[in-house]
Amino acid sequence: MGTVTLGVSIAVPEPFGSLLQQQRASFGDPAAHGIPTHVTLLPPTEAVAEALPVVEAHLAAVAAASRPFPMRLSGTGTFRPLSPVVYVQVVEGGSACNWIQKRVRDASGPLARDLQFPYHPHVTVAHAIAEEAMDRAYEELADFGAAWACTSFALYEQGCDAVWRKLREYAFGGGEAHGVPPQGAPHRRAPVSR
Repeated sequence: MGTVTLGVSIAVPEPFGSLLQQQRASFGDPAAHGIPTHVTLLPPTEAVAEALPVVEAHLAAVAAASRPFPMRLSGTGTFRPLSPVVYVQVVEGGSACNWIQKRVRDASGPLARDLQFPYHPHVTVAHAIAEEAMDRAYEELADFGAAWACTSFALYEQGCDAVWRKLREYAFGGGEAHGVPPQGAPHRRAPVSR
């Protein structure tokens, strides 16, 4: 039985997603092009590969019980010194993200797990890089803002190359997911919806 590393997140749509991904790369973060810009709902989690259909059914049920909501990003924050992260703040939509992530990780479901830190919705723009670069990210994105109607989340799998690829998108209310265009680097394989 093999294992896979899964994550669940809300993609930041274009043009904001690619813009933040390019900014993250400009700060020298080597993970920039391997991680689509997102708000995490489930951090990297090991799962048995054969359980993927059960995981997908669970996520479909969570999405069907969820409703679209306004999402707004504004300004920067940091988890330093506790964790070496600079992020763009979620200033609207955070309570909806929290509601969804609790259901994704529900103790009775296939993705049950505890978190290392209390859940705090955010968009990482620098992680574990030089302090000067972290300071630059914090300052240069202080005036960043974006807003959109959040209508879905997606399941991602991390490949052996450390790149996260979309496996499936889940529309809120059980509707049809329209998909967020792939972000980023030309050397990265585009995420595939099925």
